[in-house]
Parts: sequence; C-alpha cells; structure tokens
Amino acid sequence: MTSLSDIKKPIVENIDIFEKKFKLSMQSSVPLLDIITRYIIKRKGKQIRPMFVFLTAKICGEINESTYRAASLIELLHTATLVHDDVVDDSNERRGFFSINALWKNKIAVLVGDFLLSKGLLLAIEKNEFQLLKIVSNAVREMSEGELLQIEKARHLDIKEEIYYEIIRKKTASLIASCCACGAASTSTDETIIQKMHQFGEYVGIAFQIKDDLFDYENSRETGKPNGIDIKEQKMTLPLIYMLNNSDFLEKRKAINIVKHHHNKPEKVAQLIGKVNNSGGIEYARDKMNEYKDKALGLLSEMPDSEAKTAMEQLVLFTIERKK
Repeated sequence: MTSLSDIKKPIVENIDIFEKKFKLSMQSSVPLLDIITRYIIKRKGKQIRPMFVFLTAKICGEINESTYRAASLIELLHTATLVHDDVVDDSNERRGFFSINALWKNKIAVLVGDFLLSKGLLLAIEKNEFQLLKIVSNAVREMSEGELLQIEKARHLDIKEEIYYEIIRKKTASLIASCCACGAASTSTDETIIQKMHQFGEYVGIAFQIKDDLFDYENSRETGKPNGIDIKEQKMTLPLIYMLNNSDFLEKRKAINIVKHHHNKPEKVAQLIGKVNNSGGIEYARDKMNEYKDKALGLLSEMPDSEAKTAMEQLVLFTIERKK
C-alpha cells in the first residue's frame, strides 16, 4: 500500500502553506484560547481532509487562495464539531491525546467549539466565499442529523440497511464530500464538476465508514481477542445488520438481547462477534465497501489524467486498506 507521505507529494508544499494559514485563522486575543488552539494544532491527525481538498482542487484547476480558505474552513468547522462531540460522548481522549473537555472541563470545551465555529463562518464571510460556506454548512447540518438519527434508531435497535446508509452518508460521508466539493469549487466554476466531485467524496466516505465497521471484527480475528467496541457502544454496523437480517426469529432475538443487555460482558460480545463472522456479514460488508470504492474510482476516471488524479486514486485505496 502506498504511504500517505507518497500520496501527499503533489501537494506537500500546499499542505505546508495551509498549516501556517490554519494556525493564523485560529488566533485570538484571549490568552486561554491561544493556549487551547495551540494544543489543538499540536495533536492534528493524518491530514486526510486537507489532502482531499488540495488534490481535488488540483484535479479541477490551479490551487489558489480560495483553496487554502476552503481547507481552513473545513478544518475549523470540523474541529468545532469534534470538540463538541467529546463533550457529548463524555470522552477523555482523542487520537491518543487528552480531549479539550478532559483538560479544561465541559464549559470551556463548548465555548472553544463555538469560537472555532464562528472563526470558520467569519473566514468565509470576510472573503465572500459564500459557495464554500454553503457546502460546509450543509455538511455540518447533515453530520448533526446523522448523529441524531443514529441515537434515535439505537434506542430500538431497528436499523434497516437503507437507514444505516442514510446515517453513514450524513454522519461520515458528508464531510469528505464537502472536502471534495470545496476543493473543486475553489478552482472551477463548472457546477457539473463540483457536483461530480461531491458525489465522488460521498462514495469514498461511505466506503471509509464501512471499513471502520469492519475493524471491529477484523481486529478480533487478527489478535484472537474480541474487540467489539461498536457492540459495547450499541452501534448497529453493517456486518451485524446483515447477520440479523439473515437469522431466524430466535437467533435475532438472542443477538439483540446481547447488544441491549449484555454489551459490557466480554464473553457475550465475543459470542456475537463469532455469530457475525459465521453469518457471512464480514464478506458482505467488504463487498459493499468495494462497491462504493469502485463507484468513486469510476467517477474519478472521468477527470483528465494528472499527478493529482493518480494521488487521489491512491488516497481512495489508502482509506479502505488502512490498518487503523
């Protein structure tokens, strides 16, 4: 599998410039905010989102100031949602670092999220980037709806496959779709191309989330230990949905009972993981993931050949072949 640093080569200078601009976009006259935003920058992840923005921009035209604003806008609004998510989930850790709410408590974390949100909005408005603002605001709305839909459905554990796709399209895929649409909109005025890249990002995002679902089962196979984090959190993922849809009434009732009442018992979770493995749910989910990957690559193949396009193809493969 091609490494992220290799995939990043066509845009490595752009990512370096973006990092400086992103840092500036978070500045504040309040010392406490500056300390917290420096901490946020220090714990950045793999930079997958900016990579989608810059590679799409380069596929569709020439990277410019609007592209840097697009990447900053997405990172500001997405970071705001992550800070708020950690408060909602009462989570003390993110990517191996303490979360903002763990270090500075919930009240400050919520206010920091609000600050980042306002910074993103102002960045777009001050530079008249209304199309970028519309694309990203729609993604934030969809992400919130997806989370709420998942919470609502998890109460009854009655998620059908089409509802599952709606949840992950909103919750995960909408963000990657907005990265690609913003990248395209920053270098092209062709609405058809912008829409095509949005659809491309959506397909990649769905494949990405199905891969995440598979980790719960694949890791347990590799290590011989039950993983089952999604089961412990009572999340209905595609392999489990497939197993439930292909079980008789009694088996289905037993499985739902484990998710509802015994999700904290390792032996029960291991038992359910075994049932999912034996049902063909893993293979089914993997086939669906590859289906969406192929749809994404099919759309990308319609774009002119370039170094950026090749890197984007590799990035798509990276998202579904990654080990964590």
